[in-house]
Amino acid sequence: MVTLYDVPADALIDELADRLADRIEEPAWVNYAKTGSSKELPPQQDDFWPVRAASLLRKVAVDGPVGVDRLSTAYGDRKQGSTRYRVAAKHTEAGSKKIIRTILQQLEEEDLVSTAQGEGRVATPDGQSLLDEVAADVLEDLDRPELEKYA
Repeated sequence: MVTLYDVPADALIDELADRLADRIEEPAWVNYAKTGSSKELPPQQDDFWPVRAASLLRKVAVDGPVGVDRLSTAYGDRKQGSTRYRVAAKHTEAGSKKIIRTILQQLEEEDLVSTAQGEGRVATPDGQSLLDEVAADVLEDLDRPELEKYA
């Protein structure tokens, strides 16, 4: 049986984003929200919301139980000082917790993620089976001989 650990993460996230695009809805404010304080502009990709949702679902399944704070650290970036004079050193900044929290709430409504009291979010059996189904489909489509041992 193929699991989410058996396929490359980028291929799994792309295929999972296509399946989640119909199930979750992008809020109207996402066109104006940055993904973190280290960014200057909002994301420019058309499919940002389903891709981030797929990435979050995979990360919750791999790392769960995991909270919003730890996820925002994982989606954070390095914030530079002034771009003109370099007056401050680089510091790590957390990602947008609002985006992460909203996507996790949408995944909970779809019964793909649940809240473990006091521990964070975990993938439900439905979420885990969706990830495994997508992984099996991705493995079929991949033309990589080194992954044949997982088929």
